[in-house]
Amino acid sequence: MKAIKLFTVVAAIGAAMSISLHTFAGEKYKVADNTTVNWVGKKVTGEHTGNIVLKSGTLEMNKGKLAGGTFEMDMASLTCTDMQGEYGDKLVGHLKSDDFFGVAKYKTAVLKITKVSFTSDGKANVTADLTIKGITQKVSFPVTIKKDGETVMASGQITIDRTKYDIKYGSGSFFDDLGDKMIEDNFILNFDIKAVS
Repeated sequence: MKAIKLFTVVAAIGAAMSISLHTFAGEKYKVADNTTVNWVGKKVTGEHTGNIVLKSGTLEMNKGKLAGGTFEMDMASLTCTDMQGEYGDKLVGHLKSDDFFGVAKYKTAVLKITKVSFTSDGKANVTADLTIKGITQKVSFPVTIKKDGETVMASGQITIDRTKYDIKYGSGSFFDDLGDKMIEDNFILNFDIKAVS
């Protein structure tokens, strides 16, 4: 009889732990294949734009609200969308070189959400660890989330100071007399992603 009671208690504790873990684990949504993020880099004479493919990505939700997520960007997939042909190829080659992202050595960049807070109107403010060229820095940005059944849509814009990742080429913060060859320290990542459970 004691053995049966002990088994019942252990089973009950196990079930409670399972429910608790399920509750706190939240729900994971996988980012759709071939999803891209858009980059924008500015200089004195204008700007350039392009795309980067997400190699993988997950969003974590808890009771309908954003709770976390991890995204891996395939830096070798970087493209230019504002120029075609020879000039576009030259720009992409330069961006992949050691002057910028050093893609031969650092093939991926990773964004991992570490904290999510919410404003009074329900908007999400995200803090994340962003790793580029093996260097990790914190970034913060607002995210708009829409949930529709088994699908979650997330959109927003991240402003990144490239010099924090040892990308100093053409930076007026480190070099003088650059004139119209100066490139802004900040670049932007725009994202509008879809994830399904």
